[in-house]
Amino acid sequence: MLMLILYIILFVFIYFIHKLVTKLFTSNHGFNKRKNITFGDESAVHPNRAASIFSIVTLFLIWAAFTGSKLSPLHVPGPFIGDTSFSYTALNAQNQKDDATVYVRVSYIGEEFEKPAISDKKQSGFAKDDAVKVGAWRSALIGVQKNDDGAKKKDYQVIAINGQSIEPKQSVHVKNGVVTMTSKGNLSFTPSKGWQMEPVWLPAPEAVFKRFLEITRHGYQNITLFENVGWSLLRVIAGFLLGSVVGIPLGYAMGLNSYFRGWFDPIVEFMRPVPPLALIPLIIIWFGIWETGKISLLFLAALWIMAIAARAGVSGVNISKIHAAYSLGASKWQVLIYVIIPNSLPEIFTGARVAMGVCWGTVVAAELVAAEKGAGKMIIAASKFQQTDIVIIGIILIGIVGYGIDIFMRKAENILVPWKGKG
Repeated sequence: MLMLILYIILFVFIYFIHKLVTKLFTSNHGFNKRKNITFGDESAVHPNRAASIFSIVTLFLIWAAFTGSKLSPLHVPGPFIGDTSFSYTALNAQNQKDDATVYVRVSYIGEEFEKPAISDKKQSGFAKDDAVKVGAWRSALIGVQKNDDGAKKKDYQVIAINGQSIEPKQSVHVKNGVVTMTSKGNLSFTPSKGWQMEPVWLPAPEAVFKRFLEITRHGYQNITLFENVGWSLLRVIAGFLLGSVVGIPLGYAMGLNSYFRGWFDPIVEFMRPVPPLALIPLIIIWFGIWETGKISLLFLAALWIMAIAARAGVSGVNISKIHAAYSLGASKWQVLIYVIIPNSLPEIFTGARVAMGVCWGTVVAAELVAAEKGAGKMIIAASKFQQTDIVIIGIILIGIVGYGIDIFMRKAENILVPWKGKG
């Protein structure tokens, strides 16, 4: 939540700074600037590349700031690291009170460190000073029952922390942490965690990059990184092509023939809102967990989208063009080939972009269930061992490949359908 709030604040701040700089240094020349109306005109809206760069940099800086990365000059408050102490008051079986001090040393997990030293001065009371070491973001039990004289007797108890009374299941805030009493009367110290994320939840960018280089060279679980991504991509392409081969003719048939429309419309409209992931159990029962099952799932994910896109493309053809073709003596097949198909291609390409995105997300989820190779398999295998850096690598690669697929589809549309938007 804190990350989201900071992101929104930075977005608003950078937006107004960008508007101010643009207003000061940009001239009013150019076609769009001379338009009387630009708001609501889609042709006047183009991606602002500076905003795209700011967006990526902002996300990176927030990630770095909340993980204590060395790549960022600014960080949110991190966990307490160092030495601290607190005192406690104990009551023994003879109804006597005595105070002692607990010295705590906190260090990052994985680092070798020793407990803090205790004064050699002999203590006269039954409560004895103690020392404990604890890792950041962790907690440690303090063995006062083992350390104090007479602590194992029934009536012994700790009654206060730093002069503040405490009872079982209660906590007292002390300097640099919190002391909690368990239901059995033991003490537990938890150092202040700050706002930074623990590496097991979100590692720093440089840690992720280091692991990326490692698995690029040596692979993960005897499978190379590019082999994992390649298998996922091959499954997506196979499922998408099969869905297009069946779905596009089906959509044309539904758009051109009322009987086909009446027959298949209930099926298509019923299956369209069903998430592909909901079909995984049924696909496993029918086709098993191997490649046939995965490609069948991707086929169903693409089929309905492509059918609806082709049907919408037929419905969107300007009727005056069809009348003009018939008036010039064109046959039905000529109208289909030279009028309907070219004019429906923009809708089909839009559906193809959506279908490829759905297939890419679906294949990753399908590989989470059962796969020997694939980006999803790599993610689920890493998550079982809490290797968050590999999980993040998999997610970033999935996003990059998905974005690349979308760019490829846009470029293909620009080349194959140059008449889009030109009447």
